Amino acid sequence: MPDQPRLMRTGRAMAIATSVSRATGFVRTLALVAALGLGTKLLDAYTAANVTPNTVYELVFGGALAGVLVPLLVRTAADRDIDDDLFAQRLLSLVVYGLGAVVIVTIVAAPFVVDLYVPGFSPDQRHLAVVFTRYFMPQILFYGVSATLAAILNARSRFVSPMWAPVANNLVVIATASVFLLIGGTGKLESLTGVQVLLLSIGTSAGVAAQMTVLVVVSRRTGFRLRLRADPRGIGVRRIVALAGWTIASVAAAQAVFLVITRIASQAGPGAVAVHSNAYTLFQLPYAVIAVTVITAVLPRMSRAAADRDLARVTADLSRSLRLTGVVLVPVAAALIVLGPQLTTVLFAHGNASPAAARLTGSVLAVHGLALVPFAGYQIMVRVFYALGDTRTPALLSVGVSAVTVAACLTAARLAPGPNVVIALAACSAVAYTAGMLLTAQMLRRRIGRVDGHRLLGTHTRMLAAAIVAGLAAAVVNRVLGARLGTDWTGSLVTLCTAAAIGAALYALAARVLRITEFGALTAALRGPVRP
Repeated sequence: MPDQPRLMRTGRAMAIATSVSRATGFVRTLALVAALGLGTKLLDAYTAANVTPNTVYELVFGGALAGVLVPLLVRTAADRDIDDDLFAQRLLSLVVYGLGAVVIVTIVAAPFVVDLYVPGFSPDQRHLAVVFTRYFMPQILFYGVSATLAAILNARSRFVSPMWAPVANNLVVIATASVFLLIGGTGKLESLTGVQVLLLSIGTSAGVAAQMTVLVVVSRRTGFRLRLRADPRGIGVRRIVALAGWTIASVAAAQAVFLVITRIASQAGPGAVAVHSNAYTLFQLPYAVIAVTVITAVLPRMSRAAADRDLARVTADLSRSLRLTGVVLVPVAAALIVLGPQLTTVLFAHGNASPAAARLTGSVLAVHGLALVPFAGYQIMVRVFYALGDTRTPALLSVGVSAVTVAACLTAARLAPGPNVVIALAACSAVAYTAGMLLTAQMLRRRIGRVDGHRLLGTHTRMLAAAIVAGLAAAVVNRVLGARLGTDWTGSLVTLCTAAAIGAALYALAARVLRITEFGALTAALRGPVRP
């Protein structure tokens, strides 16, 4: 496997950048929870408004970026007859004009958007959510420009800088939450002043603007001239729309899931929206640090291999990606399942946060842990279709996964009413993504001939065996120490650290005994020097 060490070294700097980004992102989450209070109406209103720009952005543009733009930019750079700088400038211009119009429309439609997503809010919550939403909507444009610049950099093999940009966003929001506390802010919606609303509104959007500014500076330093073109023609808009059409359908299906889950959570009691959102954010951390890093590095390689009709190389990259992500995500999933409540108590039981809400968040996170490996595998395999220039198949798969999730969630809402419904919602996602991963593997096998299935099955079976040994040991430690130390913050911290340390050591030992070669490659890469 001559390419595996190279891929590991290339991805190490990206993983470090992503880790720092996600770490500051969690400090941001902790700061907001401490300031606004987990389990409060205020945090629910803020959370619902703050995810809306992301939702709209993903619906109108984000999916097109992920599935179309990077492969398209890679192919453009390889065509000597095309001025890739001019192509990128026209593409960026199209993004600015299109998303600028979307921002105007969504600001006007903010009340409708809030009613659509969170019908269970009280009148005062609804009013505050509408105010926040109107201030947050310009983030759609900021996200679009940031993502386009990151795609341009990735297509030119500049992977690390875009992953540092979110740190600026996180630092600005951390400062905003800190100032909110310093000026007497509490978790009570009734005591919120106009100045505090303005601080939270402007500070949050300023964070996304700071992220965009970092990418603007980096792009200029790499020689890319940021210039808006009045005429975006010449970039194959019709082709982009045709390719992105299926991708947008895929994203629309995913957003339908988000809509259903948010509506159900908004009617499950105070704090349920934020509980589900924070649990999902924690669930996304290992996926973002490991799987997204691998996907970002491998997608341009797969796109070039697909352009050369080298399906053997595509299969090799796919197999390598799944094995390298699995060696980390399998034990992490076991840790989330066993130690979810302890982790969230340590992270969230501060300031205005409710300890009961923190533990409920941990229970949701533990169930989400069942979905971690299937979710990552599904996302990686879907990217192969994008590299092949096929956006139709991933869209159909996404619609299928989303349909299963929605049906399961609606059933769960009837069978498990009340705050605990958020736990059932996480279970629905786990079932849907497991089915989606298996179906995607079958369809991909038909498309490229083979997916290295025997090797993947053998490797992941050994990883699972090692994780079970580690997980059982951690569960025993959790039970013994939990009974003696209690479930408060101090007891949870001691239990978490002890169980995690013992579990990690046993996983490392089992990985060596079972000869999981990917674990050795991972540890070797972590010990090696970081290469720019």
